[in-house]
Amino acid sequence: MSLLDSFADIVRQDEPLAPHTWLGVGGPAQYFIQPRTQDELVSVVKTCVHDQIPIRILGSGSNVIVRDEGIAGAVIQIEGNGFSQITTEGTRIRAGAGALLSNVISHAVKSGLAGMEVLVGIPGTVGGALKGNAGGKSGDIGQFVRSVRALTDKGEIVTRTEDELSFAYRTSSIDELVILDGEFELMKGDPDEITRRMRTIWIMKKATQPLTFQSAGCIFKNPRGLSAGALIEQAGLKGMRKGEAEISDRHGNFIVTSEGAKAADVLQLIELARSRVAEQFGVPLELEVQIW
Repeated sequence: MSLLDSFADIVRQDEPLAPHTWLGVGGPAQYFIQPRTQDELVSVVKTCVHDQIPIRILGSGSNVIVRDEGIAGAVIQIEGNGFSQITTEGTRIRAGAGALLSNVISHAVKSGLAGMEVLVGIPGTVGGALKGNAGGKSGDIGQFVRSVRALTDKGEIVTRTEDELSFAYRTSSIDELVILDGEFELMKGDPDEITRRMRTIWIMKKATQPLTFQSAGCIFKNPRGLSAGALIEQAGLKGMRKGEAEISDRHGNFIVTSEGAKAADVLQLIELARSRVAEQFGVPLELEVQIW
């Protein structure tokens, strides 16, 4: 049985990926798959591996740039009720990989649990946040992680605990195919105080970042001791356009798009920023986003 025959209800062929990414650019996926349950996900992965179909995992698409040519193989999106459950036990929260990080933060605040409010304003799902150790000036998600359940490329479910996990700036040691969920240890706190702290961080971000525009968040990692956005601004690139893509005039490390933008426009701006910053300051910029 082929992938299409076995999973006709959840597989779409030649599905445009632009609507599934925050930048709104990119070509189609040969197979676009949205499993409804963990068991269905395991079956899909095993079928793809057996049929030698390459697999890519997509969350909310907030940190991905899909090339205009699209993707050969399967793009499996982890979302929906089967992957978005959020539960609390004492000071611990368990959240499915498909849960929006913003929803986890809200859940924690309402439960009087402090810590994750420092991640407010960061887009995407728990799975993507764990994989890339999402964070900002106030902290990273990795500092709260106690365990992660994941699915290997052989279809086996494994649990990685604290001593098996490591997190660094925008990276983690999680190398399994699919993250299923994460468990986080937080601290008891006053909901009103947590909310005030969260709002302060949000106001500061909103003042400096183009949060109401189509973007993929920060394009580049900050070089050690430096700001990628400041370097791009000093290189005179804020407001630079290619087609319907633009280096944000609010924050140099954001590229925003409007209707009609192409992935090629975004990629040209990325290469322009890299080459100009390297030429003027001798600093190599490393991508924070994924390019498919």
